[in-house]
Amino acid sequence: MFNPRPQVRFIAIAGQAPCVVVDDFLLDPRALVAQAVAAQARFAVDPDNYYPGPELDLGQETAFRLDEFFIQHVRRALGAQRTVSVAARLALATLPPDRLHPLQRLCHRDCADLAPGVGAAAAVVYLFDDARMGGTSFYRPTQAPEATARLLRAAHAGTPADAGGAGYLIASNAHFEQICTIPARFNRAIFYDGEIFHAAQIAAPALLHSDPARGRLTMNGFFRFRKRSA
Repeated sequence: MFNPRPQVRFIAIAGQAPCVVVDDFLLDPRALVAQAVAAQARFAVDPDNYYPGPELDLGQETAFRLDEFFIQHVRRALGAQRTVSVAARLALATLPPDRLHPLQRLCHRDCADLAPGVGAAAAVVYLFDDARMGGTSFYRPTQAPEATARLLRAAHAGTPADAGGAGYLIASNAHFEQICTIPARFNRAIFYDGEIFHAAQIAAPALLHSDPARGRLTMNGFFRFRKRSA
């Protein structure tokens, strides 16, 4: 499923673990796009994770194979020692800017409820040809942790943030500074520390489409792991 001889690059993110970038990630990416098209009716929105569109779980076999790649090529760069859990799913961003929940207008982290010594990582595989639909950007808060936490709690409760902009976050604002952007490329995978604030770089939302063959289709992976001892 995955390239057995990947060319792995490490993109620096200031003050953070690097972003691991792998081009030509899947051996047959078009087959996964075709799978998404065939299963389009089974995609569903999960209101608990605030992804701006429907998703489809890919099952444990795919998740375990993704974890094998993570173990072999990625975990050391992200400070991981042993995987605790892993999940993989297809995702299709479809929401127009005027329908976004306040929390979806901000960057976020994938590290809720982490126990001491446990870390989080995420993977995104871009499965669309039009790079204008956007890659992924990383951010750092510009205010004290308490102020950032208040902002996120208010957004979670549905209060519009005063961070500027009514759509997808694509640039620095009063609360977050954009520190790195990884452009999208068909069959490019990125792996990153889930404790870094990040957001999809959707600067052209008019291009989003509900057809997996035409829209911003991605394969997303989520890992929980035991951190490596210092």
